[in-house]
Amino acid sequence: MKPERPYYLRFSIFVLLLATCFLVNIGLGSVDIPFGKVCAVLSGGTSGRPSWDYIILHYRLPKALTAAFSGCGLAVSGLMMQTLFRNPLAGPFVLGISSGASLGVALLIMGASSLGISLFTSGLSLAVAATAGSFLVLLAVMAVAFRIKDTMAILIIGLMFGSITSAVVSVLSYFSSAEKLQQYIFWSFGSLGNLGWDELIILSVLLLTGILMSIFCIKNLNALLLGETYASSLGMNIRRNRIVLILATSILAGGITAFAGPVSFIGLAVPHLTRQVFNTTNHRILLPAVILYGAILMLVCDTIAQWPASDDTLPINAITSLVGAPVVVWLLVRKRRMIF
Repeated sequence: MKPERPYYLRFSIFVLLLATCFLVNIGLGSVDIPFGKVCAVLSGGTSGRPSWDYIILHYRLPKALTAAFSGCGLAVSGLMMQTLFRNPLAGPFVLGISSGASLGVALLIMGASSLGISLFTSGLSLAVAATAGSFLVLLAVMAVAFRIKDTMAILIIGLMFGSITSAVVSVLSYFSSAEKLQQYIFWSFGSLGNLGWDELIILSVLLLTGILMSIFCIKNLNALLLGETYASSLGMNIRRNRIVLILATSILAGGITAFAGPVSFIGLAVPHLTRQVFNTTNHRILLPAVILYGAILMLVCDTIAQWPASDDTLPINAITSLVGAPVVVWLLVRKRRMIF
């Protein structure tokens, strides 16, 4: 995936921005750590203060990596869904994957308590429940994708699965206790700071798998820009390609939702923001660009959510929408057109 020569400068700027945002994200927080000390710790040295070393290596570095991984995965899955459905409003959760994960967590937190069953809800158990819920929805969507030829019908069915699962969650919320309902709501806000190194390794494997699958689909994604009929005339197996794209999106979006919660906006907006900057629809350029852009935007939002010099941490879902949505509106108004 070598970028074309006119894009070398833009990619270089994005890489520099990513490195800067990564260091700023680690350095700022309730305890401000000088960037020189952050670089010293990350390069294998020490900051001179054991407390700073512990904060960087055991809290802020995993949190920053989680933010970068989440931004990458959601941006790539959003790009694939917008191309597959040829719909600028499609995102990584359009197939009901996020709703399935929410249903799994709701059943664990609120469903068990409603039946009088007391279950231990740790971060790992919530991730397992979210994974199980998203996997069940994935199986249903895949079964439909095998039987239906119309891609737009799959989109509508995915939305219907999301509506059904949301309805079940609403019923569980109505009969749940205030304590359990509050616990579920906190999970739905999204959180990037709950992952240890073991969970981060699992997330990185899922991210790598999904991105590799998307890389192998670059040629097919470019063909789909002109419609399924044109892509089919080029010899592309539409049904098989559709299954691969749905599976890759489910791995990325489902894995991120399982470990970080349902993070909104990034997957929908980053592909559009990237097209505005790079002014192309070629996925050989867009795919590496959205990976960088998604990581940068997620790190910026997480840095704002940390509320530097304060012990408070704002919900990441609120920050991604509050920061990102006005930027998208401004860019589209300035450009006066949407590249798609």
